[in-house]
Amino acid sequence: MDEARAREILAATGLPRDAELLALGENAVFGTGGLVVKVGRDATEHSELLDRARREVSLASWLAKCGIPAVRAAEPGARSVDGHPVTLWHRLPDAVRPAGPADLASLLRQVHALPAPSFALPRRELLGGVERWLRIAGDAIDPDDADYLRERRDGFAEAAAALTPHLPPGPIHGDALPRNVHVGPDGPVLVDLETFSMDLREHDLVVMALSRDRYGLPAEAYSAFTSAYGWDVREWPGCPVLRGARETASCAWVAQHAPANPKARAEFRRRVASLRDDDPEVRWYPF
Repeated sequence: MDEARAREILAATGLPRDAELLALGENAVFGTGGLVVKVGRDATEHSELLDRARREVSLASWLAKCGIPAVRAAEPGARSVDGHPVTLWHRLPDAVRPAGPADLASLLRQVHALPAPSFALPRRELLGGVERWLRIAGDAIDPDDADYLRERRDGFAEAAAALTPHLPPGPIHGDALPRNVHVGPDGPVLVDLETFSMDLREHDLVVMALSRDRYGLPAEAYSAFTSAYGWDVREWPGCPVLRGARETASCAWVAQHAPANPKARAEFRRRVASLRDDDPEVRWYPF
């Protein structure tokens, strides 16, 4: 979805067409006054998107009742505007500083102490998008690389299903990175609730371990994360399995950008080569 189409949906919702564009990715995110408006992709093509938007609003209400500092919805439910899910959120105050690993860890401790909500949460389908991303990549990537990632996906999916967790399974954020924490005047707040799931808590912790190993997170920053959380997931025998699954998904995710972006093609080749060489220390770059 491009910005022009998102602004058409915004106007059809009755909100200013010239609202400030805050982000354009999986959703188009606009700011207007004290509101943030999220416009999703066409749900007639992706039928699960409207349900996901409704679930995100329900999650925000549930987290509020549980006392978890998180973004709050400005209206119940999600609107469907010309096939696109639209949700309204209270705009957060300006950040007082960037979020750090310890801020994330403190919020995860609270989320990981929660019981299951009264409504259903999906499993964390970490590998669920691999096939779609590879199809989008098409002939911009080597077919052998695509087949290699499909084989990895199947192997890690089977291995993950057999894991014995160290922590009790339950609600997780699903994309636990400092970028999904906003530090305002009242402290850290959890944002981006779309990937909330009911699954192994270790999923949330492997994200930061991979950031340390692949994306250049300093060792002291990772230590701050594990100290604030109270446990290092790398001590768990299942960590390499979830790490491998996430690496596979992250590699395929970059592939979808390869047709239009030479930098994405180069990054994809870097990532695949490091996986084929079984070299866990090759630096990956965020894309």
